[in-house]
Amino acid sequence: MASIWKGSLSFGLVSIPVEVRTAIQGDHISFRMLHDEDLAPIKYERVSSTSGDPVPWGEIVKGYEYAKGKFVVITDEDFKTAAVESSKTLEIVDFVKEAEIDPRYFETPYFLVPSKGGEKAYALLREAIRKTGSVGIGKIIMRQKQHLAGIRVVDDALILEIMRFADELIDPETLSLPSSSLVRPQELRMAEQLVTSLAEAFDPAKYTDEYRNNLMRLIHGKMKGKKVNLKAEPGAARDTQVIDLMTRLRESLDGGKKKGSVRSGPTAAASRERKSASKTRAAKAVKRAKRKSA
Repeated sequence: MASIWKGSLSFGLVSIPVEVRTAIQGDHISFRMLHDEDLAPIKYERVSSTSGDPVPWGEIVKGYEYAKGKFVVITDEDFKTAAVESSKTLEIVDFVKEAEIDPRYFETPYFLVPSKGGEKAYALLREAIRKTGSVGIGKIIMRQKQHLAGIRVVDDALILEIMRFADELIDPETLSLPSSSLVRPQELRMAEQLVTSLAEAFDPAKYTDEYRNNLMRLIHGKMKGKKVNLKAEPGAARDTQVIDLMTRLRESLDGGKKKGSVRSGPTAAASRERKSASKTRAAKAVKRAKRKSA
């Protein structure tokens, strides 16, 4: 796995030689645009929106549209002037609690791997971050762009997480969201019971991209000249109508009990007690009837 960035990770007076390597792998299916008559790939030309004539690369500049149809041209020299000083050091300036960071700030993960001679310092920083539940925050220049970066621990690896800056996130207060006062206590109790009944340990392998899998099955079938029959998963269609929430919660809980997937809660225990008491009363009545007949 090739390195994307080489330099040093520093905190305090400690400097660790490290390399940045990708931590994710692309899983996208790409397609080419073809002419339906002969399946020849389609080429795209750069043309002027006014004259319609092709424009060579040498006559193309970059522009920022500050108003509709109005641009200011930015040259290569402008980009150089705006660029911050390139550095091969990622300096951690703060350590913050991971629980305090909104997950929306995290964007793309990379592995941080120690270079030769940096193994002990790497392990020391990793264990310190793990023990304190912290994230190291700093900035890194990668591919001619400055990024906010977080240093986290996953198993025995330090993860460099490219983060979003604060002005990239939309404030939830700008949205029209319902108040918690709309929720009735009995509805909340039933919803909590349903959530608890469906609680499981997180297993990422359990969740797959069904759409991608179906596409690949179709593609492989076409490659072999076969028609693939994709059968829909059995199950009732979703009801998109708005219904009473309590009714839906009861149906969900009842459905879980029938399947045996809902864990026994206070309601289930009470039901068993009632059934047991009913059986006891019935047995006593039979005994009394036998004594009278005797």
